[in-house]
Amino acid sequence: MPANLTLDDLKTAWDAGEIDTVAVALIDMQGRMMGKRFHVQHFLDAHDETHCCNYLLATDYEMFTVPGYKSSSWEKGYGDYVMRPDLSTLRRLPWAPGTALVMADLLDHHTHEPVPHAPRNVLARQVARARKMGFEPMMATELEFFMFEESFKDLFDAGYRELTPSARFNVDYALTETSGDEVVMRALRNDLYAAGVPVECSKGEAERGQHEINARYSDALDAADMHILIKAATKDIARQAGRSATFMAKYHHDKVGSSSHVHQSLAKDGVNVFVDDSDDLGMSDLMKSYVAGQLAHASALTLFLAPNINSYKRFVAGTFAPTRAVWSVDNRTAGFRLCGENTKAVRIECRIGGADLNPYMACAALLAAGLDGIEKGMTLGPAFAGDLYQSQDAPEVPRTLGDAAKAAVASDMLKSAFGEDVIDHYHRAALWEIEEQNRVVSDWEVMRGFERA
Repeated sequence: MPANLTLDDLKTAWDAGEIDTVAVALIDMQGRMMGKRFHVQHFLDAHDETHCCNYLLATDYEMFTVPGYKSSSWEKGYGDYVMRPDLSTLRRLPWAPGTALVMADLLDHHTHEPVPHAPRNVLARQVARARKMGFEPMMATELEFFMFEESFKDLFDAGYRELTPSARFNVDYALTETSGDEVVMRALRNDLYAAGVPVECSKGEAERGQHEINARYSDALDAADMHILIKAATKDIARQAGRSATFMAKYHHDKVGSSSHVHQSLAKDGVNVFVDDSDDLGMSDLMKSYVAGQLAHASALTLFLAPNINSYKRFVAGTFAPTRAVWSVDNRTAGFRLCGENTKAVRIECRIGGADLNPYMACAALLAAGLDGIEKGMTLGPAFAGDLYQSQDAPEVPRTLGDAAKAAVASDMLKSAFGEDVIDHYHRAALWEIEEQNRVVSDWEVMRGFERA
């Protein structure tokens, strides 16, 4: 489902007094929308490009200017990037009165070449690679999050120590018990649909105050765009209702985590090329090689599926978060699950990713690994079965950010697909998170008179 505005539509809406603001959004390393709000007339007059500081792809979550990046630094003066609006993404934002939004791609200020480590550009390159091979990558991301009764401001002022989930017990698939959250969820479904994001459904998830929302399968870049819009709309609509929401992979040590499963297939001329009716499971040889590629590179992929230290707290046995990087048939204890076997909708679901992933980087990494499997004709081993939490011989999902970062920086596949500088950039981001954690732990221990072993 495409975005729902053209420039002519935007002008008509401005003339009718319906839209007065256009938000131009880039995607940062953490998967957040950053950018500027323009008066609609200025956007209509000069919509080809605008500019932003290049530090936006070199900060941490708190917008600290992280040292050690090759692409931008104090030494280089933190110059500009060009933001070029992708007009195919222009849409109304029903939850933001009088506002339209357009995604922007980042270009080098001097050469006007795509910035290689900009997340949307990284995914676009892998999509182009797939199309050159004759395939259209099709994807969908499921998003889980927690909703709280307190507002964002109230939680901040309380130091995030008193969070009250919007339900008092597990609401997985519950209809009656989640009706109290419809003040947010109904508005979320309807406003997203009106913004050109074809929401299929929402549901209660497997914890107090946890929800899941799903949008329709689409091409990979559109799926990532929709993922970002779903997160933004969730937080904005919750804020308007005096509530808050988090997409942290693990917000509390004794609660389950929030995931972002990624469903994938390849199409050719509108037909799912993963389908082979003669196969016992309906899987084509091409699909088997695609999945084999992802399994072969699973450790390296994890940096982009679980990009934060907090991400790894989610991988706990018995919580529906996988701990083993293997494939299975409709088995939710595995990292990769075959869905829709023996149907026209056969696909692979990667269950490793948390709700904190950057969808462009995650989808790009999965696609790169799958295409590598096809190019090399990799062979898929037998499916695993049973409770994989109890398995002793199945390959593990990396258990720390450091382990995943080491695997990614050592991956020739990722270096070839993304470029060494891109891998170096995201490796630096991971190292900074680890350095900051060690600093905070050290400060905490010193403050309490502890000595480090």
